[in-house]
Amino acid sequence: MYKESYFTRENIAAEAASLTGLLPRNPRAAAFSPARAALLVIDMQRYFLSADSHAFLPAAPAIVANILALVGAFKKAARPLCFTRHANSAGDAGQMSVWWRELLTRAHPLANIDPLLFAPGDPVVEKTQYDAFFNTDLESRLRRDGVEQLVVTGVTTHLCCESTARSAFVRGFSVFMVVDGTATLTRELHLASLRGLALGCALPVLAADLLAAMTA
Repeated sequence: MYKESYFTRENIAAEAASLTGLLPRNPRAAAFSPARAALLVIDMQRYFLSADSHAFLPAAPAIVANILALVGAFKKAARPLCFTRHANSAGDAGQMSVWWRELLTRAHPLANIDPLLFAPGDPVVEKTQYDAFFNTDLESRLRRDGVEQLVVTGVTTHLCCESTARSAFVRGFSVFMVVDGTATLTRELHLASLRGLALGCALPVLAADLLAAMTA
């Protein structure tokens, strides 16, 4: 499967700005409001971040710093955040067992969330499908905390992140997709996913703009 290092630690700021310039903007989309927002970090597991994994995403290590900064900002502001961890068994995989070379199980040595991002005690939702709302308590957690806006980060842009963003939209949340806080196999897939979302259900944003709003 073809993969690209379209984001690197050196080029991510310039590349994300270039991608953002190619995206449609809906003037009716809600403005980001930290007091109403939660941060979702999707599947930032070693399975996708380790170069020795067949599922490695070459662009993913470059987004870690931006996600880490957002995690710190949300914690400092005492705003809700949640990590997801994908894990399957033969009984809950469904079509995952058809489409993918192997199942990412709970016992897989690379199944854990990157320790650079995740601290013991951080909230985690374990999911079995692309959509982080499917058969999980994510929605009830967000409702309990009075969340109205959801900031989406993680991997992969065109699968788990996009599926979750659309599901959040259907549930009435204002969705913000972090251009330089999400990653997938290729630049083309990343851009196509962001374009589709921007046309109907999510506002593409840069991590720096969110961080500025968090500290304003």
